[in-house]
Amino acid sequence: MVNSLMLLAFEANGVIALRMMKLMRGGRIARREAELMVSEKVHAALEASASLIAGASGDEIVRQYRRYVAANAKRLGGLNSGRSRKRALRRTQSRRK
Repeated sequence: MVNSLMLLAFEANGVIALRMMKLMRGGRIARREAELMVSEKVHAALEASASLIAGASGDEIVRQYRRYVAANAKRLGGLNSGRSRKRALRRTQSRRK
């Protein structure tokens, strides 16, 4: 369990860094990220509480939280995705002309 907790701590730290970069951008995207962050935390806590009541082990609770952290890391890893990436590409191309 100690190893799982250590991994959770390191993984969560990475997600915090990615999330802070997104929040620092401000605007609608940052507001949506903040709302999503809070709702995910509430959902994860409710899931953990239900699992504890059902008799889950500490390892299982940590695994559940690590799944949330992994999903966040995957989603936040593409900070420059979608429209932002297209805009950046257009800016780069227009500078070359």
